[in-house]
Formats: sequence, structure tokens, C-alpha cells
Amino acid sequence: MSSLFAVFVGGGLGAVFRFLIGKYVLFFYQGVFPLSTLIANVFSCVVLSLIMFKSVDFKWLNDHVMLLLTVGFCGGLSTFSTYSLETFELLKNGSFGWALLNFMMSTLVCISVIYVVYRKMT
Repeated sequence: MSSLFAVFVGGGLGAVFRFLIGKYVLFFYQGVFPLSTLIANVFSCVVLSLIMFKSVDFKWLNDHVMLLLTVGFCGGLSTFSTYSLETFELLKNGSFGWALLNFMMSTLVCISVIYVVYRKMT
């Protein structure tokens, strides 16, 4: 499997998973806060940190599988551009509290998740 193909497949899977998270969250939550983007980004941080901190324990993780999961899947799943746009839209619409909450939650929760996984895995 070529590196480009691995990233392509992983990116497609990540993007589809991101789409399904959005549909599922929208089914249950239709508020102002961009919850589906936060969930997708946090989940991507969990997956990425598990892979990065435990990859030496997984013998089946060759270079192509690593690219598929990290650059492809996590890249397709996480969405900094959507997070940025949604935060901008909240600011533009005068929802400063929601924008600040989105910024704080996205930053603090994602970094905290990586830290917790790191502490548990090392």
C-alpha cells in the first residue's frame, strides 16, 4: 500500500466518521454551541494520542497503517477549519460567551485528553 493511498483511505474514513458524528449529535442536540465539532476533535485527540504513545506496543502498526490512522483518519476526523469558522460565526453573531466557551473547551479539553492518555500510557 502506498503512503498516499494510506492517507487517502484514512482521510476518507475519518471524514465519514466526522459526518456521522455531526448527524448523530444534530439528531439529539440542536443548540448554539458547536458540539459535534468538539466531539470529533476530542475523539481525534484520543485516537491520535493512543496511537502515538502506544505505537511501540502494537507490532501491526507499520508505516502505512500509522499514516492511515494518524495523518489520514485523525486528519479527516479533526477539523480545525470548522472549529475556527464556527467560533468566528459565534463572534459575528454576538454570541461572545459561546465563542469563548468553544475556544476554551476545544483547547483545554483536547490538550487535557492528550495529557491524560500520555500519563496513563507511559
